[in-house]
Amino acid sequence: MLIDLHTHSTASDGTDDPAGLVSAAAEAGVQALAITDHDTTAGWARAGRQAERCGVLLVPGAEVSCRVRGITVHLLSYLHDPQEPVLAQTLASSRDIRFSRAKTMAELLGRDFPITWDDVLAQAAHGATVGRPHVADALVAAGVVADRDEAFAGLLADGSPYVVHHGAPHPVEAVQRVRAAGGVPVIAHALASARGKVVGEDVLEEMVAAGLAGVEVDHRDHTEEAKTWLRGFAKAHDLLTTGSSDYHGTGKQNRLAENTTSPESLQRVLAEGRGVDPVGTLKALP
Repeated sequence: MLIDLHTHSTASDGTDDPAGLVSAAAEAGVQALAITDHDTTAGWARAGRQAERCGVLLVPGAEVSCRVRGITVHLLSYLHDPQEPVLAQTLASSRDIRFSRAKTMAELLGRDFPITWDDVLAQAAHGATVGRPHVADALVAAGVVADRDEAFAGLLADGSPYVVHHGAPHPVEAVQRVRAAGGVPVIAHALASARGKVVGEDVLEEMVAAGLAGVEVDHRDHTEEAKTWLRGFAKAHDLLTTGSSDYHGTGKQNRLAENTTSPESLQRVLAEGRGVDPVGTLKALP
C-alpha cells in the first residue's frame, strides 16, 4: 500500500494544480495522499473532488511555518478544521509574512541580478502562497541559476545576504493550535540538517508535551543516522512515524511515494483527526 502524507500543489509552491496532483498520485499507484501546502488550505476542495473521481483517499492538511531560536520548523497538520479562528489566523498571518518577505528578497536580488518582483509573481499560480521557492523560480527563468536546488544551495540559502527571515509561531504554540483545531500535528523533516540548523531534543520534548502526534522519519533529506534517532525518539514517546515524498512536481526532484507511511500510522492519523473528515475511500486497511 502506497501512502504519501506530504505533498504540495500550486496552492503553495508545487507545480501541479491540486486536481493534477491527485491524478498524478493515482497514476503512481498512491492509495492515500495528504495535500499539505504551505500555510494554506486553498487546494483542499479541488483535490477532494478529484480524489473522489480517482478513488484515492485524500487527507486534507497544511504545512505550518514555525520558528524558534532563529531556526525554521515545519509542522504538518492533518484533518484540522480550516474555519477554527486561531489556526486560520495563524496561517493567514504566515501567508502575509511570506509575501512581504519574498518581495523584500526580490528587491535585494534585483540590485545584482536581472529579476523583479513582477518576475516572482509570474511564477506563482493565482491565489498561491507566494514564498522563497517562487523567488528561486524567477532566478531560474532569468538564467541566474539552473534550478531550485542551485538557488537554495546558494543565493537563497540561510546566511545569504539576500535572505530575509520572517516571524512565525513557536512550534509548541503551533502544536497547541493544531490540536485545538482538531488536527493531528506531525513535525516534518525535523533533522534535515542539510537545509540549515535543526532544533534540539529539548524543543522536540516540548512539542511532545504540547501534543505532538508524530515525526516524519523517512524523508530524502534525512540521513540514515537521523532516521534511526527519530525512530527511537518516536518509540520512546509513543509517537506515530511517517514517510513522505515532500513532492513539489517539477519544482524539486522528489518523486511521489519515494518514501511512504505505514497503514498503522495512517490509522492513527485518521483516528486522532477531529476537524474534518478525509475525502474518498481507502479500499484496504489491515
